[in-house]
Amino acid sequence: MAIPNSKQELVDAINGTYAKLMQELARVPPTLARDPVLEGQVAGTRMSVCDLLAYLVGWNELVLHWHAQLRDGQRIEDIAFPAEGFTWNALGKLAQRFYADYAELGMDDLLQRLEQAKNQLLALIDSHDDAQLYGQPWYTHYTMGRMIQFNTASPYANARTRLRAWLKTL
Repeated sequence: MAIPNSKQELVDAINGTYAKLMQELARVPPTLARDPVLEGQVAGTRMSVCDLLAYLVGWNELVLHWHAQLRDGQRIEDIAFPAEGFTWNALGKLAQRFYADYAELGMDDLLQRLEQAKNQLLALIDSHDDAQLYGQPWYTHYTMGRMIQFNTASPYANARTRLRAWLKTL
């Protein structure tokens, strides 16, 4: 997947990878949705398809949370990245928190929540122009568009790869 460098490329990347991911998710037998059939985000652990969805929802909603904090007047320098109590070198622990946060939701609810978050992110992208998304650093040296892509299109593609490999074993 080419790295998006414009608003339209970002929208296309999100929509394209999301659509392909949904095709794979439609093939998941509902009776296996909570079985730990996939390699986990932490080495040596296993996760379920629902955990994978929780991971995607968690990151999508986290990006929305960053932007909500900015809208509420918080300076970007004061936002806890990636999340309060977590560092970039401990993302496996954050993944496990996402699994726990959404553990009570079934696959259908997780799919609905993911679609809602993805649509909110597309609306967020639509409210910005290319210069805002890609014209200057937003967080450290990353542009806003790149940070959104890191947490939408890229993990959608990764999730699809994991699912395809597992579905071939069924």
